[in-house]
Amino acid sequence: MKICVCVKHVPDTAATIKIEGENAFRDSEIKFVVNPYDEYGVEEAVKLKEKNGGEVVIVTVGKAEAAATIRSAMAMGADRAILVKTDSQFLDASLTAKALKAAMEKDGLPDMIFTGKGSVDTESFQTQYRLAHSLGMPVVNEVSTLSVDGKKAVAELEVGGGDKQVIEIDLPCVIGATKGLNEPRYPKFPDIMKAKKKKIDEMSLADLGLDASAPGVTVEKLEPVPERTGAKMIEGSVEEQVTELIRVLKEDEKVL
Repeated sequence: MKICVCVKHVPDTAATIKIEGENAFRDSEIKFVVNPYDEYGVEEAVKLKEKNGGEVVIVTVGKAEAAATIRSAMAMGADRAILVKTDSQFLDASLTAKALKAAMEKDGLPDMIFTGKGSVDTESFQTQYRLAHSLGMPVVNEVSTLSVDGKKAVAELEVGGGDKQVIEIDLPCVIGATKGLNEPRYPKFPDIMKAKKKKIDEMSLADLGLDASAPGVTVEKLEPVPERTGAKMIEGSVEEQVTELIRVLKEDEKVL
């Protein structure tokens, strides 16, 4: 079984983002990691490989620096990787899906494709759907339980209010992984060292016949989140505190 896992190179969620110009951020001072939701996809793919044999291929669209993130994913047990290089900090979901599709077709289409349910940076939640549509494959997102038997997969996902939906789909398919599907492993030192020797095939968008300047979604402006004001202490009796709190919410904050 050949399994591809789409992995995104994203800023650590604890990083402090400093904006440069109108629509970019300073990435030289930021720690980048595997998109957290993608880790569930990597872990599930590796578990399937360990059970059924085959190979796991990481596929990434990003800057050259994304190779470090790819190595982290390969240390979890993936066999090799493909990096489609781009200079853009923000690549719209449509072009990303086209690049992933073209890279997979060039390498040979897999039996299964895993993604995270979404990325923690742009949070567009579109790539897996666009990729599946372009490949003519069924897709299920936010999968928290998965079983694969031959050419069939049964996926369970939450649909709100604590309700769950169970879907049976044919392989090949696209699975969007989320928290609860598994517990991603922490690579051991020998695995990290082995990952440094694993193969990463690098190519450009042009190599895949894609135009990075083609019309698409672009980021026009980035703005920092406004800093929170200091806390205001309300004193007096319980009745006085409640009365003052209601006044503040109505008159000052205007949320009531």
